[in-house]
Amino acid sequence: MKDFLLPKEIDVLEEAHRAAQQKRAADRIKTILLLNEGYPYETIAHLLRLDDTTVRRYYKEYNEEGIDGLLEDHYQGSSGFLTWDEELGLREQLKVHTYQTVKEIVAYVQTQYKKEYSIEGMTHVLHRLGFVYKKTKVLPGKVNREKQEVFKQAYYELKQTKRPEDKIYFVDATHPQHNNMPFYGWIYKGETKTIKTNSGRTRLNLNGALNLEDLEITVLSEKTINTHSMMRLILTIQEQQATGDIFLVVDNASYNHSYELQLFLTDHPRVHLRYLPAYSPNLNIIERLWKFFHNKHHDAYFEKFKEFEIAVLSFFENIHQYDEELKTLLTDSFQTLPG
Repeated sequence: MKDFLLPKEIDVLEEAHRAAQQKRAADRIKTILLLNEGYPYETIAHLLRLDDTTVRRYYKEYNEEGIDGLLEDHYQGSSGFLTWDEELGLREQLKVHTYQTVKEIVAYVQTQYKKEYSIEGMTHVLHRLGFVYKKTKVLPGKVNREKQEVFKQAYYELKQTKRPEDKIYFVDATHPQHNNMPFYGWIYKGETKTIKTNSGRTRLNLNGALNLEDLEITVLSEKTINTHSMMRLILTIQEQQATGDIFLVVDNASYNHSYELQLFLTDHPRVHLRYLPAYSPNLNIIERLWKFFHNKHHDAYFEKFKEFEIAVLSFFENIHQYDEELKTLLTDSFQTLPG
């Protein structure tokens, strides 16, 4: 009789057992699970403090009615338990419509399927169906998927046709604040973990360029990010790259379109700007670098702003200590946002 349950049946029974509120329902479920593990009737009857006849009756009921019948009659009262088809329907509903609380889902199941669940019982069901409780992500409302695809195609063509000495850089700015912010982490239950913070809101203005081929990263600290800071970044890259064309992938900030910058580029014919589609930070790979930096640097405290600036710039000067992590993070496998 051992191993007569399918893996899916075991999952359903174990979830039902965790959420069962009545001892009789729990005993019925444990009987089937123990039989599946190879325990004889007599041993199960002894372990559950039942008689041998009752154990055999539970198995007979399972054989005749299946999982749905067993749970519908005896689990969570007369209202029953979701069938497999109903679970599939619930899964599709949750993929389309995001509920903020388990209570809302319990109400939906009660209305749609006439089945009653406790908050705890429904939470078990949600985990088993593959759902987790997490934040939604912000998506720009004006994103244009077609333009994103056009950019990607042009980028891959440039990558294939450029000369070996030519390089492509992803360019953008970030503004780390001289102030620690609370963050999520695993903290021992009942304890509180504190971090030091500053009262001010002073921030750095970093302008950076990332070349994926050799993980070459250039970061400059500026008073503000504008046309002149872009010029300084371009001059720095030119000094580092003595030969070949320089292709800079930039966003649509006004300073990247300024007349002064365009005039400057006429005197630097090796440099070419490639503009990202509007509302497409997902296509600018340097955004991943900035996020990596913020994750690594989130709990460092510096009393003085100058100490903070030195530490941040030192992080990027020594960035190659993270090369193994960065090689898998900084790739041009773009995520295309739906539009």
